[in-house]
Amino acid sequence: MSDHASDPKPTVDRRTFLKRVGAAGAGAAIAARLPFPGPAAAQDATVRPDPAAKRGGTLRYAVHNAPAHFDVHQSGTVANIGPQSPMYDTLLRRSPKDGQTIIPDLAQRWEISPDNKKYTFHLRKGVKFHDGADFTADDVKATYDRIKNPPKGVVIPRTPLFATVSDIVVVNPHTIEFRMSEPRPKAYMLGAFASGWNIIVRKKTLDDNQGNLRQVMNYPGTGPFRHVSRKDKEIWIMERNPDYWNKGLPLVDKLEIYHFLPFTPELGAAMLSGRVDYARLLDPVTWRKAKEMPGVTAANFNQSVIQAFWTNTQKNKALADPKVRRAIHLAMDRHTLVEVVKDTAPMQVGGFVYPFHEMSTPRAELEKKLGYQRDIKPAVQEARRLMKEAGYAGGLKNLDFVVRDIPTFKLWAVAIQAMLKEHLNIESNLRVVQTSVWFDEAQAGSFDLAISAIVSTLMDPSDIFSAWYGKDGPQNYSRWTNPVFHDLASQIEREVDDAKRRTMVRKAEDILENDPPLIPVAYEQIYDAWYNKVKGQNPSTFFGIYDVVRWDNVWLG
Repeated sequence: MSDHASDPKPTVDRRTFLKRVGAAGAGAAIAARLPFPGPAAAQDATVRPDPAAKRGGTLRYAVHNAPAHFDVHQSGTVANIGPQSPMYDTLLRRSPKDGQTIIPDLAQRWEISPDNKKYTFHLRKGVKFHDGADFTADDVKATYDRIKNPPKGVVIPRTPLFATVSDIVVVNPHTIEFRMSEPRPKAYMLGAFASGWNIIVRKKTLDDNQGNLRQVMNYPGTGPFRHVSRKDKEIWIMERNPDYWNKGLPLVDKLEIYHFLPFTPELGAAMLSGRVDYARLLDPVTWRKAKEMPGVTAANFNQSVIQAFWTNTQKNKALADPKVRRAIHLAMDRHTLVEVVKDTAPMQVGGFVYPFHEMSTPRAELEKKLGYQRDIKPAVQEARRLMKEAGYAGGLKNLDFVVRDIPTFKLWAVAIQAMLKEHLNIESNLRVVQTSVWFDEAQAGSFDLAISAIVSTLMDPSDIFSAWYGKDGPQNYSRWTNPVFHDLASQIEREVDDAKRRTMVRKAEDILENDPPLIPVAYEQIYDAWYNKVKGQNPSTFFGIYDVVRWDNVWLG
């Protein structure tokens, strides 16, 4: 059993959260996990400085800071959103107080039509981009037109969130309407608008770069910090934006964002030695040490990421067979895979839906199923039967297994390679590549097996069902299709009754178990630590590391 299994769990689980927001709001909150303001009068409040806060100083923050490109919209990695987010704003945002409540940002207030098919946002006046240009509704329209309908050669993982947006209309320079072909749950849509990924970009910036910002390092935002300098794979420096629209913020004068790969000894050493004030994505060993240090706080919380490997259903005839993929799924000893990386990264066993989500199969029930049991012999026996039935009793040979060059994936790839050989006589050749190459290979379909991680925007099954498993979904690297599943996923996306939705999600899980679009390895947790002089943020109640990432409310004691 992994040491990780006995680590402290996040302080607020989903059930506790739902009780806290109240039964009346629970159904709406589930879609995006979070409550949101309703009446316009309650919407004008946004982030305000802590009255006790001290101003000034430099926050030294350590996070992965070597992105393959600079286009936040096209990204799905902390390497972009970690260092770049402080320079940008979104229409709405998650409150940094709890990481949950949806509050105003560039949209000061909003209205939703009675039929839930029109969202009207009233934008702040007097907001300027870092290059001095005025922010208007044209910038919002250009931003969301690109997210909804990316130009050729551009892939944006959040595109499916806005599939039902039929038209984006600029009413006047500070009012914009999103018109929908059919309604979606309010919390689902507001959660999409509040996503930290959906930063607002200048229309002129998009026009000047043909809608592709991959090679543009410093495109102007409206955020609390401005770019100063960047040294690749070392440090990104930003300064306080003196013209920030949210007066009184940010509280620190400068951000120094240091590059360290997740879960590495180098990141751990920087935290323990005091070279940085705040470290994100620590390894479990360092995190436990930091937790025992005087003057240091440590927190862990769930992350919106699945670790998995994909099977190319178009390139390889055998992998196109659901029986073969089900066999590979059953051949994985997931508890051992968690154990393999226990001192490298905090992981937990899970299936095709977040294991900590209220609508997914409960952990105790999941671990009774083949593929998740601690005793894997019954699962391996069934896997061998399926391979024989599919005509591959002798196994498979020479599979090209593309491995992302990160410690956890390299450790797992060796273990998975051995499990496939021992249990199913499937032979593979490991090919380790840099992150940027991995995503290029995955998009091009240049692999048989490929291991990495993918992120969702919302803690909602409909998000992952469309982005991860949807037909032509942006992260469906297996090129998997299942008409029955896709039809069910569409029904789930429309359903607003919580009980009915839960039943349908369980049915969807059963389809995925028998016709896997990917092979789940584990689900990640986040381990952060910081010195107590850092005030104003504690991520213990957050979900993931992609929404509250701006550092505007943080100050140094």
